[in-house]
Amino acid sequence: MVGTADDGARHEAEVADLLEVARTLADESRTFVSTVTEVGAGTNPDAAIPLLLLAVSDILAAGARVGAIQDVVPPERFEPDIGPDPDLDPLRSALANVLDGLDEFAEVVDPLLGAEITASTLSGDLVAVAGALLQGLRHHDSGQQLEALWWWQFSYLSSWGERASSVLRVLQVLLGHLRLDVDDDVAAEAEYDALQP
Repeated sequence: MVGTADDGARHEAEVADLLEVARTLADESRTFVSTVTEVGAGTNPDAAIPLLLLAVSDILAAGARVGAIQDVVPPERFEPDIGPDPDLDPLRSALANVLDGLDEFAEVVDPLLGAEITASTLSGDLVAVAGALLQGLRHHDSGQQLEALWWWQFSYLSSWGERASSVLRVLQVLLGHLRLDVDDDVAAEAEYDALQP
C-alpha cells in the first residue's frame, strides 16, 4: 500500500514533536549538570539542598514527559560511537564532600517486589543521573537528536528516573528536617515573638 500525503505530513509532524522534546530535554539536562557541578564546587553550601531539590524536580518532570511518550526508535539500530565517557569521579567526590554527613541513605530496592533495603548515596545517584544525561547530550550535540531522545527515554526507564526519584525523596525529607526540626525552647521563643504586637 502506498502512503498518502497525509501520512507523510503526519510523520513529519511526529518527528518535529520528538525533536522539540529532545531540544527541551537537552536544555534541562544542561541545567541539571550545571547546577550539580555548581553545588559540587561548594560556592554556596547553605543553598546546596534547595538547589539540588529544584534541579532534580525539574529533570524528573522532563524525564516523565519522555518516559510517557511512545517508544522512540532512532534511525540507526546501533548506538553511534561518541568517544569515551567523561570522568565523573571528581564530581562524585566533590558532591560527597559538600554533602558530608547527609550523603548516605537507605532505600527499598524495588517496592513492587519486596521490602529489601539497600544503602545508597546522594552523590553517587546524582552523578549517575548526570552521566546518563551527558550521554544523551553528547548524541544531541553531535546532531543525533533522535538517538539522544532514545537514550534519554531508555535510561530514564531503566536507571536515571529511579535514581532521581530516590534522590528527590531524600532531598525533600532532608529539607523538611532542616527547616522543621528545631529545639523546643527555640520553637517556644519564636511562637512567643510571633504573638507579640
